[in-house]
Amino acid sequence: MSSAGPAAEDDVVRRLRAAGCVFAEEEARLLLAEAPPDRLNAWVDRRVAGEPLEHVLGWALFDGLRVAVGPGVFVPRRRSELLVRQAVAALRSHDEDHRPVVVELCCGAAAVAAAVGHRVPGVELHAADVDPAAVAFARRNLTPVGGTAWLGDLDEPLPERLRGRVDVMVANAPYVPTDEVAFMPTEARDHEPLRALDGGPDGVDVQRRVVGAAPRWLAPGGVLVVETSRRQAPVTAAAFRAAGLTARVVRSERLDGTAVVGHRDRRRGHR
Repeated sequence: MSSAGPAAEDDVVRRLRAAGCVFAEEEARLLLAEAPPDRLNAWVDRRVAGEPLEHVLGWALFDGLRVAVGPGVFVPRRRSELLVRQAVAALRSHDEDHRPVVVELCCGAAAVAAAVGHRVPGVELHAADVDPAAVAFARRNLTPVGGTAWLGDLDEPLPERLRGRVDVMVANAPYVPTDEVAFMPTEARDHEPLRALDGGPDGVDVQRRVVGAAPRWLAPGGVLVVETSRRQAPVTAAAFRAAGLTARVVRSERLDGTAVVGHRDRRRGHR
């Protein structure tokens, strides 16, 4: 932690403001509180150069938790807390004798799975991502709640024993249309992996793959929750129905988040 005084804080605020940081005062306080004294200038330089504050600090605040992140890893957004709330709501209906299974696909640093684990102690947690850097952070974030992170494309690395046993599957798959990635904030475009942002021509390509895979993993009555945008929600919901799932669009104005929630029919056999 830095022991810098008011003059140093004023200097950091000035540098951040000049770089266009909207919340310069708040960011300055965080940098001064978290940076080792001999690294403060280097950390401020990184932020001034456009690196996400969360990458500089080494963590992102998500659902009240400090989620470990770092360079080259997708930074969890507050809107994704909607996935946590929907997952927890779905888990409330389970029998106390049953240990629920939760899987997060396209997990990045596994912020959603970690938050669910903290809110529902004892749940069996699994997360998967194709990016080795993301999985390394996911493992750090899941260790305190006893979760496991797997490296591989979508559901491919999940253990076979989970087929037909997953009570809740969540995913924040990329949903920005390819042609719109260029209009995203510079710190996201330049410092987060493109495959975590680019959802294909209509933004729903990866979502369709997630939704298509879900029925073979979900238990009868199991729930799938996928983050999307307000504009794309009808297309995401159509993908749910095409996969034989119900579909309900959920919106939180407070979190500025949108998700589609669907159930697997309790009467259907495994695919």
